[in-house]
Amino acid sequence: MTSASSDTLATGSTSFSGPSVDPLALSEKEKASISLLIVDDDRTLREGCASILQVDGFDVQSMGRGDEAIALMRRRKFDIVLVDLYMSPITGMDILAAALETYKDAIVILMTGNPSVATNVQALEEGAWDYLPKPFSATHLQVLIGRAAHAVLVARETREMRANLLETGGNSDRMQLLGVSASFRKAVELARRVAGTDASVMISGESGTGKEMIAQFIHRHSRRASRNMVAVNCAAMPEQLLESEMFGHRKGSFTGADRDKPGLLETANGGTFLLDELTEMSHPLQAKLLRVIQDGVVRRVGSETQDAVVDVRFISATNRDPQEAVRDGILREDLFYRLRVVPIKLPPLRQRLEDIPLLANHFLGYYWERHREKGATPPEILPETIEYLQSRPWRGNVRELQNVIEHVAVIAESERAIRPEDIPMYDDVPSSGSAGSTLTPDLMLGTYHAAKDRLVMQFEKEYLSRLATRAGGNMSKAARLAGIDRTTLYRLMEKHGVNRDELSSLGD
Repeated sequence: MTSASSDTLATGSTSFSGPSVDPLALSEKEKASISLLIVDDDRTLREGCASILQVDGFDVQSMGRGDEAIALMRRRKFDIVLVDLYMSPITGMDILAAALETYKDAIVILMTGNPSVATNVQALEEGAWDYLPKPFSATHLQVLIGRAAHAVLVARETREMRANLLETGGNSDRMQLLGVSASFRKAVELARRVAGTDASVMISGESGTGKEMIAQFIHRHSRRASRNMVAVNCAAMPEQLLESEMFGHRKGSFTGADRDKPGLLETANGGTFLLDELTEMSHPLQAKLLRVIQDGVVRRVGSETQDAVVDVRFISATNRDPQEAVRDGILREDLFYRLRVVPIKLPPLRQRLEDIPLLANHFLGYYWERHREKGATPPEILPETIEYLQSRPWRGNVRELQNVIEHVAVIAESERAIRPEDIPMYDDVPSSGSAGSTLTPDLMLGTYHAAKDRLVMQFEKEYLSRLATRAGGNMSKAARLAGIDRTTLYRLMEKHGVNRDELSSLGD
C-alpha cells in the first residue's frame, strides 16, 4: 500500500479506507519519536496497519510470530504494541505480559475478531491499554493510535517533571493517605499499583470515606500527573446541564447557548476524568459517555459531527454498591465493565478504629495552624479522648471526624489538654421530628418530679451502655472515663441491677 488516502484494503472482515486523519494534532517530530510494534499472523492485515501508521509518520515494525515479537521486545523498547489476541501457540495475552515485563510503560492494544465482555475485562485487568474489535476502519485505527501516542507523550512529560523535581530537591510524592489499618492499607496499595497504568478504576464506599482523595492519589502517581484531573459530580446537576458540562455544546443548541463551549472531557484531555456519584447519571448520558470511553470521540450538545477526540483516563466513584446498581437497572452493564476494570472499596471509619488517633492528631495540627497565630503550640489530645472518639459511630466517616476536630481546634486553649467533654456532641441518630422528639409520651406522664426521675433513669441506663462500649468492661477505665470514683460507679450499677460481668455486654 502506497497511500492510505487512496487505497482500500480488505482483510477478512477488516477494511482500511478513507482519508488519513490526525485527531490529536501531533507534530511530525513527536510521531517519529514513538516506536510501534504490530504483531499479527495475518500478513495482509499486519502490513495494511503498518502501511497506514508509517504514512502517518510513526516508527513502525511488524512481526508475524509471537516468539519473534517477544525476542525483539527484549532487545528494543516499544512505546505502543498492537497485537492480535487470538494467535497460537503464543497468544496475545502472552505478548501483553512480555511487553509489560520488558517495559512497564508500554501501551498494549489487543485486536480481537471475537470480542467478549469477559475476555476484554481480563485483558484490561492484565494491563492492556485498550482493545480494538475487528472489523475496524483505517480511521478507527488512526484515532486509537493517535490517543495512545498522546498518552505516551504525556507519560514522558510526567517522567521529566518528576526527574526535575528530584534534581532540585523537590518531592514528587506530593500526597499521603493516612491510615495503618489493614483494610485501608490494602485499598491504598491497590491504588498505588494501578496508578501507573491507564486502567479505569471504580472506587466505592460510604460518603466521607475519602473516595476523591484516593482518586487524586491515583492521578498524582500516574503517567498523567503533569496534566489536569477534572471532576464532575453527577448528582449535583440536572441531566441537561450535566450533559452540557461534560460534553460541551454548540451555539444555539438550547436557550442561553450563545457561543460554542468545550466540555469538561475536552478540558481533561491528556489527564484524568473523575465521575463522582456515577450511579446518579441518567441512562441516555451513560450511553453517550460509553462512546467516549470506547472511541475517545466527543460530540457536543447540538452537534451532528465529531467535535473532538480526547485521551482521558477514567476514575469513577459511588457510595452505592455498583454491582447492585447494575442489577437494579440503575447502571448500564456495559458501562460498568468499562469503568470497573479495577475496583477499590474503601472501608468506613468504624472499621478502622486504629486510624482515629493518627487522623485526629493530623487534623488538629492542620486546623490549629490554619486558625491560630503562627508558632502557637497545639494542645494534646488525651488518651481518654482518643478512646471516646473511637467509641463514636462516625456515620459521616473521615469527613465527620475532620469537621469535629476543626471545631475543637477553633475553641481549644493551647495550654489545656483536649478532654472528652471538649468533643462536640451531635445526635448520632438522625431525627425527622423536633429536638424533643426522643422523649416518648410515657416518659412525660405524671407529675414533674415523677417524669424527671424516669428521664434520669433512662439517661443513666443509656450512659452506662455507652460507657461499657468505651471501657470494654474495665472498671477502672470506666470510672476514669466517667470522671467519677469507682464507688459511685458501683452504686449506679447496683441501682440499675448491673453487675460487673454485665457491664461489657451492655453496649452490644
